[in-house]
Amino acid sequence: MSNRLRRPKRSLRTILLIWFLLLSLVPLMFVTGYSLVKYEEAIDNELVQRLRSNSREVSTTLVDYEHYLSGRRGRLRSDAQLLFHLSTGNVSQVRDLTPGLIRGTLLTAVSLFDRDGQQVSVLTLASANEGKMPITPDPPVYLSDAFRSALERQGQVAIADVGVGSSLDLISLTRLETKGNRLAGAVEEIITLGPAFLENLKKRIGLEIVLFDSRATIVGSSHPDLLLYPKDAFTKTIVDREESVFDLTLRGDPLGLMVTKVKWGDSHFFVGLAASKQKSKAVLKNINLAFFTVIGAVGLLLIFTAFVTSKIVLKPLNDLVEALQTMDVRDGPIEMPITTETEIGVLTESFNDMSRRIHTARSELRAKIAELEAANREIRETQARLVHTAKMASLGQLVAGVAHELNNPIGFLYSNMTTLRDYVQKLESLIEAGSVDPAQLAQKKAEVDYDYIVKDLPKLIASSEDGARRMRDIVVKLRNFSRLDEAKLKKVDLRDGLESTLALLQGELKNRIKIHTRFGDVPEVLCYASQLNQVFMNILSNAAQAIEGDGEIWIETDMADSAGSGMARIRIRDSGQGVSLEVAEKMFDPFFTTKGVGQGTGLGLSISYEIVKKHGGDIHVHSRPGQGAEFEILLPVEGPGLKS
Repeated sequence: MSNRLRRPKRSLRTILLIWFLLLSLVPLMFVTGYSLVKYEEAIDNELVQRLRSNSREVSTTLVDYEHYLSGRRGRLRSDAQLLFHLSTGNVSQVRDLTPGLIRGTLLTAVSLFDRDGQQVSVLTLASANEGKMPITPDPPVYLSDAFRSALERQGQVAIADVGVGSSLDLISLTRLETKGNRLAGAVEEIITLGPAFLENLKKRIGLEIVLFDSRATIVGSSHPDLLLYPKDAFTKTIVDREESVFDLTLRGDPLGLMVTKVKWGDSHFFVGLAASKQKSKAVLKNINLAFFTVIGAVGLLLIFTAFVTSKIVLKPLNDLVEALQTMDVRDGPIEMPITTETEIGVLTESFNDMSRRIHTARSELRAKIAELEAANREIRETQARLVHTAKMASLGQLVAGVAHELNNPIGFLYSNMTTLRDYVQKLESLIEAGSVDPAQLAQKKAEVDYDYIVKDLPKLIASSEDGARRMRDIVVKLRNFSRLDEAKLKKVDLRDGLESTLALLQGELKNRIKIHTRFGDVPEVLCYASQLNQVFMNILSNAAQAIEGDGEIWIETDMADSAGSGMARIRIRDSGQGVSLEVAEKMFDPFFTTKGVGQGTGLGLSISYEIVKKHGGDIHVHSRPGQGAEFEILLPVEGPGLKS
């Protein structure tokens, strides 16, 4: 372990500063921003309310005009002289009466039509003020059929139309009838909303005014720059709407424009009022400056406060961190001075106590580790001796079985050798008698029972050869089982290993246990053959011992498709007593055995488990009480380390 002190990747002071600023400045900035937005909205709302109030004032003025013209209709219809001259077609008298109809009024023009709808007298206010007389248009001008039909139905028509020179004309047409309800003619009265009207209205209400016709096209304005906009600049936005609000900029001056729809008789037009936002923007700018100045001052104060606070709080923590990091390189306990009675002081005192207890625990731990290491060495040595004992016990069992198997043919051969020696002696005496006295040969054959010897000798030799062959087979099976010449990985047939193991266990199995084998189409397996034979020996020997009296053992080999590609499977099942699920789960644990004391070490299946795992395979046991046990072994065909 390195003695170099490790520095943190991130500074706690920086994290505390960031969070302190976030929790302090962010809410303040949010409140400030929210207040500024709301204040700006309040200014805009106040401007809209002002424009709406002035719009109502302008609408009132226009309504007064309408009432004024309505009052004049009654006077005109009761003017008997005018009605008489119009009805009689006395044009000169009608023209003489025309100046009196416009002087001292709000009208800017007046026209009179005879009963045929022809304009007979036209006079403007400007002409009347100059003393000019009315004129009769040449060529003649007539009322349109639409107006004449409307006058006949309604008696009067009021419309707004575009005038001359950036103006809007408020026109009132009135049907004039005699007392006998005979048509006398018609009168047209016009009030022009022109530059003079807009300028006077601007001075009175202090706002810029824009006039739009019924199609929302700009007609006139009190500010010349508003006339520079395209005529239809606002058409799509304000047409068919009662009220619209816009933000404009004229010569660097921000304006708020409200356009209101005004009804005039059978038609309508739009009036726009524009108020400057310059003063409001200046006030808002000063407020923004004040707000951000306060935020900056508070932010600097918070940063200074957070820095000082974090330094006071974090210095003892940093000392504790350094002490903790040096704890590994010091032999004795670490004692830190307690400089405060706050939680930091309590933490320091707890650290000192912890340091002393850790030092004591380390000393005890070292002693325990030494004891455990000694115990572990003793356990390993004991385990090695037990494994050796288990191997020797297994070897003793194997040797006893082999000796039992060899005993029968050896005893048989020994017995045959005695008879064979007797036969040889008799034949030698017969040969000797025949060489001395051939005449006595027949008598000598009868004495030694020559015919029987000749008949029995081939059988005796064949029987001896069979016993020798059996001994040779047992030795070959033993050599194949041990495979001492195959300590390295080699491809072998699993069937050969199983058959060799069964041959060596024949003494324990025959006359008591019936073996059933079904070897499938399994390719040669790359493995440590002698180790796998030891696994087969342990499992088959346990199976034989688990069967009390007569029983059966089934051995099957095939390819385990469900376990994955390239896995060979060996299943060994017995008809023994079986074990419970709890016992089956412990079968592969070292030193676990169900046999009596001195009858087993509990290492056979544990060693088998390790051998199978070493080959990259797996081994399972399935058993129930009274239903025997089945061992399933899975081995990769391509050898250890290649399990799919």
